[in-house]
Amino acid sequence: MGGHSHWATIKRHKGAQDAKRGKIFTRIIRELTIASRSGGDPDGNPRLRLAIAKAKEANMPGDTMKKAIQRGTGELPGVVYEEFSLEGYGPGGTAVLLEITSDNRNRTVAEIRNLFTKNHGNMAEAGAVAWQFHKKGLITIEKAKADEDKVFTLALEAGAEDVKVTDKMYEVISGTHEFEAVKKALADAKIETTLAEITFIPQNTIALEEKSAEQMLKLMEAMDEHDDVQKVHANFDISEEVMEKVAAAAAG
Repeated sequence: MGGHSHWATIKRHKGAQDAKRGKIFTRIIRELTIASRSGGDPDGNPRLRLAIAKAKEANMPGDTMKKAIQRGTGELPGVVYEEFSLEGYGPGGTAVLLEITSDNRNRTVAEIRNLFTKNHGNMAEAGAVAWQFHKKGLITIEKAKADEDKVFTLALEAGAEDVKVTDKMYEVISGTHEFEAVKKALADAKIETTLAEITFIPQNTIALEEKSAEQMLKLMEAMDEHDDVQKVHANFDISEEVMEKVAAAAAG
């Protein structure tokens, strides 16, 4: 499994899928505000529609959602966030791509640079690693919860580009425009998904051994905990065997 969904899986196993409720809300509120700049009607704004779906999944109160959208449309005053990406290299020569929302670009860049340096990585110039990723829709499904033929048929008929099978998961990959149709087809068939989002998928992955894997996970965690980082993407791959060694070392 590649770094795109591997990190999400690792976080679930660690019970750290943004366990802090406030952290989830902060990210979703920023996304609602930014998405609604293009219009506050979700019917005509796919990005806002997806953000609202995420907010509902997180059980965000309706009033909180409404205010976030109104700040984006200008109906309410609020902080002005800038969207940009930052890039760098992690342990083992891995590529790291960060999606950022910040009200102070200079501060955020300095803090992210510091996190890279402290965690065996370094910041790179714009464009240095972004070319290694493609923006795609990604939906993951536990193999135990769905029939393989059914997943393949539904996903491909709805417009998915590919369905990859790993040890424990199906990974349904689609273009960004086809994502909602694929997600709906699976939902209509009552197929439970563990992850459904627009993300950046690496073209190739780098396998990490124990020491680099441990360093990489620490870097990912540090980036993930930064308030201005909306999403962190990387092209690492850690085998189950190495993950078990890292977990054992951490426990010991």
